Amino acid sequence: MAIYGLWVINKAGGLVYQRNFAEGLAQLTSNEYLVLAGTLHGIHAITSRLSPMGSSSGAQVIEGETFKITILLTVTGTKFVLLTSLAETVADAVLQRVYDAYADSVMKNPFHTPEMPIRSEGFDSKITALIGTGQA
Repeated sequence: MAIYGLWVINKAGGLVYQRNFAEGLAQLTSNEYLVLAGTLHGIHAITSRLSPMGSSSGAQVIEGETFKITILLTVTGTKFVLLTSLAETVADAVLQRVYDAYADSVMKNPFHTPEMPIRSEGFDSKITALIGTGQA
């Protein structure tokens, strides 16, 4: 089981935090990560409207042949995205703890501007303590 990466996408679809943890992800440029985040934001918006059973919050898990993307949508529209191996079973719990770290370290910081890139050593250290190298 492995956690490959973490993204935080603001409500407008902009990538405000990106971090890789384990080997396995292609090395992309900053612009490529921004495009991927915007694309995922669009896919999430489309899937929220496709539900045949009424309202939906959109895609929560997207699986590929070798990886899984788990998405936590917050009430404010911020998305927390975890890229993991298919065998990872605790992605939802990890995302909830990442959200808790975000609330404590980023949103309580009076110098952070909402919807802007996250530049918080406290958040980075909490994520390192939570996920480490990404290997379970």
